[in-house]
Amino acid sequence: MSSLESIPEPWRSFLQEINDTLEEQVRLICMGGFVMTQLYGFSRSTVDIDALAIDPRTLAGKIQDLAAKSGPLHSKYKIYLHFVTIAAVPENYDERLTEMYAGAFPRLRIFALDPYDLALSKLERNIQRDRDDVFYLARTIPFDLAALRERYQSEMRYQMGVPEREDLTLQMWIDAIEEKRGQATT
Repeated sequence: MSSLESIPEPWRSFLQEINDTLEEQVRLICMGGFVMTQLYGFSRSTVDIDALAIDPRTLAGKIQDLAAKSGPLHSKYKIYLHFVTIAAVPENYDERLTEMYAGAFPRLRIFALDPYDLALSKLERNIQRDRDDVFYLARTIPFDLAALRERYQSEMRYQMGVPEREDLTLQMWIDAIEEKRGQATT
């Protein structure tokens, strides 16, 4: 059970205001920098919550009007909710979600991708910030690299527009992680 006080500002007030507008329970499935910083403890800045899904979907418009970029909560807190419309994530991600801030809000339930799914969600874009996130997760979890590769192969590769490119990217990540691990033991 999480207490409201354990959630840092401005996230606490932002999420509380979303909760206060809800008349029924809502599940918000999150990924990106918010999850990296708030759940996995990576020290980097972010100004948004990347939402992969909202359940029930019928409330997505109401929440977006309130919390999206240029909405009233963005103006007030300088952070916003970003609805991710296109994202490549492992097929069964919803079976491995972790609840963030359990019990802190009566109607808003916030779930995060597990660390492997979160890392793989960054595969296609693969900018420096994404690689930094993956290397942080690989070090702090620490990743079982065979499990990472297996999840990609079985749940995600078929979704890729150019799977050979993502195969190479994943291999480069794994090589870099193994190299860093080797350096740490010498």
